[in-house]
Amino acid sequence: MPPEYKDARGVIVTTTPTIEGQPIREYCGIVVGEVIVGANLFRDLFANIRDIVGGRSGSYERVLADAREQAIAELQAECAARGGNAVVGIDLDYEVIGDTGSMLMVSASGTAVKV
Repeated sequence: MPPEYKDARGVIVTTTPTIEGQPIREYCGIVVGEVIVGANLFRDLFANIRDIVGGRSGSYERVLADAREQAIAELQAECAARGGNAVVGIDLDYEVIGDTGSMLMVSASGTAVKV
């Protein structure tokens, strides 16, 4: 993801605390987007085989990328609902959850602002 990314609603997201050339006019609060995905038995089986023979696990990479994009989209939607047009200081976190560690949570958080 580039340093700044704008979705269809026009909400800019960035990991930086400011947006160059666009002063923050108002702070709208902390916003969060969270996605929980379950591990698929067949995907796990093929990932384990891939681990044995070497190489990257494309199926897991796609799941992570999709979950990350969904979390960011939720973050942008919450920002827009609060009247903001940008989210600064975004932090992405990945956590394995569940009794057997069979689920993955991707969360994106940041500060909604008006620029």
